[in-house]
Amino acid sequence: MDYPLLLKGLVIGFAIAAPVGPVGVLCIRRALADGRVAAFVAGLGAAVADTFYGAVAALGLTLVTDFLTDHQTPLSLVGGLFLLYLGWNTIRAPSDTNVEAETHNGLLRDFLSTFLITLTNPATILAFMAVFASITAVQISNPMSLDAGLLIVGVFVGSAAWWGLLSAVTGSVRSRFSPRWLVWLNKGSGVVLVLFGLGVLVNAAL
Repeated sequence: MDYPLLLKGLVIGFAIAAPVGPVGVLCIRRALADGRVAAFVAGLGAAVADTFYGAVAALGLTLVTDFLTDHQTPLSLVGGLFLLYLGWNTIRAPSDTNVEAETHNGLLRDFLSTFLITLTNPATILAFMAVFASITAVQISNPMSLDAGLLIVGVFVGSAAWWGLLSAVTGSVRSRFSPRWLVWLNKGSGVVLVLFGLGVLVNAAL
C-alpha cells in the first residue's frame, strides 16, 4: 500500500476543511449548543462533500468538473439562499443545552445542511484542483487504481479529522456557557451565516 499517498490525501483534506467558513460557524454553534457529537456529525456532512470533490479532482472527471464550473452561478445562488435560511432559523432558534434531547432527525438535518452548503460551493472543486495541480507528487496514472482510492480515503480522513478536532475542542468548553450566553451565540452565529449568504449572493450576481 502506498502510505505516503494516503498521507498526502489526509493533508489535503485537512487543509481544505480547516479555513473558517459557514460550516465552521455551524459546527462551533452545534458543539456549544448541542454537544460535540452533533457538531462532529455536522462536520461529517462537509467531509463527505469534500471527499466527493476530491474524487472528482483525483480521478480527472472532466464531465463533472465542466458541469460544476458551467453552473457555478446557479449553485452559488442555491448555496447563498440556503445560508440565509439557516442564518434566519439560527437567529430564531431557542437555546437547548440538553444533549439528550437531540434526535436522529436533528443529526440528519445537521449532516445534510453542511453537506449541501459544501456541495453548492464551486470554489471547493476549484480549490481541490489547484491543490492537486500544485503538488506534482500527486499524479494518478490510472484513475481506477488502488492509489486513487487511497488518495480519496485520505481526503475524507483528513477532513473528518479537522471536524473531530474542532468539535472536541469546542465541546470541551461547552459547560462554561450559560443558557443566556447560548441565546447570544445563536443570534451571533445566525448573523454570521446571513452575512456569508449575502456575500455568496453578491459574488454570484457580480
